Amino acid sequence: MYYIMVLHHMSKVLNNRLIWLDDERNPFKDKWVSSYSPIGTNCEIIWLKSFYEFKEEIDKNGLPDAICFDHDLSDTENSKEMTGYDCAKYLVDYCIDNNLDIPPYNIQSSNPSGKENISGLLNNYIKYRKTTS
Repeated sequence: MYYIMVLHHMSKVLNNRLIWLDDERNPFKDKWVSSYSPIGTNCEIIWLKSFYEFKEEIDKNGLPDAICFDHDLSDTENSKEMTGYDCAKYLVDYCIDNNLDIPPYNIQSSNPSGKENISGLLNNYIKYRKTTS
């Protein structure tokens, strides 16, 4: 199950959607979103905790305006760990299939190699898009 919180500004519902992918860090506590969101805090925050929630959200609602990734998700299916990197791969495949750019993103993972892998994958796709546009 995932959580959605709509933040209001001057009594208007905001249109920007931020996917917060993290199984531990609660985006509604502390200053996680203000520290990592590439689009600020005045947005709808969709808190997802697993690869399958991430995939379902993208398939159902399309790309968000921004994404914040964690790497280690404590998400397993059939003994295979699904990570934020798997989510990033799914995102790239979705963007390739639909001829889309990667939305702005940031990575709040405390796993340095996982963070580097996600960043490398997304940056390579961004470079690819620039050369083929």
